[in-house]
Amino acid sequence: MSEEKEFVSGLYVKPPHEKAPDFVKFSISIKRADLGNWLRGKSEEWINLQVKESQGGKWYAEVDNWKPDASKQEAQPPAQAPQADEVFPDDDIPF
Repeated sequence: MSEEKEFVSGLYVKPPHEKAPDFVKFSISIKRADLGNWLRGKSEEWINLQVKESQGGKWYAEVDNWKPDASKQEAQPPAQAPQADEVFPDDDIPF
């Protein structure tokens, strides 16, 4: 069930500079024209990305296309809050 990887055109992720403070996790460079063209080709309201590191050590952003499996969600009954007697049964009271 492997999906084809989708990368963001015009968006480049780099590890932080060696002298960067600890709170800097990575840097992003944007090539505005390329990213704009890529975004115009999308219809989704939200596009989720994951920042990853390749086996060769290069950082990149990959589109996260995961969607919940609708068939699994429909099979599960909705959760109900426990009743008071289920939470505190009378036989558990120590007095």
